[in-house]
Amino acid sequence: MSAVIRILGIDPGSVATGWGVIDCAGTRLSYVASGVIRTKRGAKPAQKLVQIFDGLTALLGEHKPNQSAVEETFVNANPRDALVLGQARGVALLAPAMAGLSVAEYAANSVKKSVVGRGHADKKQVQSMIRVLLPKCGEIKSDEADALAVAICHAHHAGHNLMIKRQKAS
Repeated sequence: MSAVIRILGIDPGSVATGWGVIDCAGTRLSYVASGVIRTKRGAKPAQKLVQIFDGLTALLGEHKPNQSAVEETFVNANPRDALVLGQARGVALLAPAMAGLSVAEYAANSVKKSVVGRGHADKKQVQSMIRVLLPKCGEIKSDEADALAVAICHAHHAGHNLMIKRQKAS
């Protein structure tokens, strides 16, 4: 029987940061929890970052994941939006790292391919597949689905890397 690894997936955003927690035992995935950290409308940029950090820190304490994964920022046409998203992503990397977790990063296309089977799937397709793969999640928002997809992507990659490590050791 495989040990259970708890993974926190994060889909960073300056207004809505999705998060999802799954348990992974070998190839078996189980839904634990998910949600969205929403920053206060009208808050100054630094305060929004504090809200994201505090929300993630509370989740880390509550769910006690063993590993974490964050979606990489895709190239954005608007430089200001890319900068703001990059700041939120920095906080999403910092919070689990400060808690002593390893933090993996995955491109959006890799995340979608891991869950849907193709890298250019839309949000509805990702949401639908998450409900198939993790039926106990119920109705979830797209930010939650994206975060759970990041966690699943990490579970797939971590399992693959472990298999390679075992093959090299034998």
